[in-house]
Amino acid sequence: MTAPAPRILLLQARGDALTQAEELAEFVAFSGLDRSQFTVLNGFECPDFAPSCIQGFDALFIGGSSDATVLKPQVYPFVPPAMALILACIEQDIPVLASCFGFQLAVQALGGEVIVDRDRMEMGTYAMYLIPEGEQDPLFQGCPNPFLAISGHQERALRLPQGAILLAYSERCPYHAFRLAGKPFYGFQFHPEVNDRDLIARITRYCDRYHLDGHALARLKDSAQPTPHANRLIQRFVEVVLGYSRVESQKILREMA
Repeated sequence: MTAPAPRILLLQARGDALTQAEELAEFVAFSGLDRSQFTVLNGFECPDFAPSCIQGFDALFIGGSSDATVLKPQVYPFVPPAMALILACIEQDIPVLASCFGFQLAVQALGGEVIVDRDRMEMGTYAMYLIPEGEQDPLFQGCPNPFLAISGHQERALRLPQGAILLAYSERCPYHAFRLAGKPFYGFQFHPEVNDRDLIARITRYCDRYHLDGHALARLKDSAQPTPHANRLIQRFVEVVLGYSRVESQKILREMA
């Protein structure tokens, strides 16, 4: 029998309402869950929160951010509480799926190191390469090697924390996906919640932030490609880590009717 429908706390670090709503819709769509199963905690709106806020939830999802950096906690006061929340979830074996900014939060919180590296900045669609541990990981079952994913970052992990098992990398970024040994934790530097349509909308909105002129923006739009295997990872997390299948749950409910 499938597990009960999970309740997800989505931690966001979004400074504008449009992108916040867009990101929530992406996680809902690619998780296969209902909007009613998500509760949002936005660090810009609520910068001071305790790790106990995870109580009553079955998992923590963490999104990206073009508005904040983990390297300036004095400027973004929600960074230390977010790290404490991640550590509390890991200690309590509460599943965590961390994307981009969430990936960097986890790296810093667990004792790794994040740096600014604009020379290796990624913005667009990139090939992700699975190492043997990634090929054997259940989340990546059926995933080609390489596979395409959306990535947008000017900061990256220089060193993964102890206990992190590297799963995937790109030609420009050596650490793109990892899990924690013995823990229900997955981190992705790329965006499993973003597809090519989302990418075009996002970079158009944030082109000034990333210093993209008209020609660069046009090139990014032209090079955008579908990323179905990366997007599938969120639903795989729900199925494999949370043990929940919406299709199976609906089938059981129909049989019980």
